[in-house]
Amino acid sequence: MKLIQAFDDVLERISRWGLVGSLFVILGIAVTSIILRWLGESNMWMEPLIRHIVFLSAFLGGSLATSKNVHIKVDLLTKLVEMSSSKVLHWVHRNLVTLFCFLTCLALAKAGWDLYLVEKEFGAPGFLDIHSAYLVAIIPVGMGLITLRFFNQLMFGILNGEAHEPHRL
Repeated sequence: MKLIQAFDDVLERISRWGLVGSLFVILGIAVTSIILRWLGESNMWMEPLIRHIVFLSAFLGGSLATSKNVHIKVDLLTKLVEMSSSKVLHWVHRNLVTLFCFLTCLALAKAGWDLYLVEKEFGAPGFLDIHSAYLVAIIPVGMGLITLRFFNQLMFGILNGEAHEPHRL
């Protein structure tokens, strides 16, 4: 159990510091781009880079949301289960939802990996001569990170029998 908690803490730090770093990089590049436009200069690579870093930030934010159990979910069944006083029903519901989320994210990470492989074979260099495969790699890496967070939640739920205490900011 301590190993899963330590692994989850590492993922939390990666997500949090990655998001903070991404936001500073986005801000720095955007301000630089604005200043260069005022000076009559233009760097065409800045805007696509900002878009890709925003994409990465969305995945890092998704990882943080998953760790705090505030990710997007449909609460219709949850509301019905909450009315029940059965701890077993709550445990089964929580772990089935987490398992479904884990499997869905795993399938999306696999699809992202397949896209990366296709892009690696048939893609071309984009801005700053960065191969498009490296830009597309944000998808499987981001989905993989979220998948690992759901896996950790599932392990906490199955092994502890209780909901995992979410990380605090």
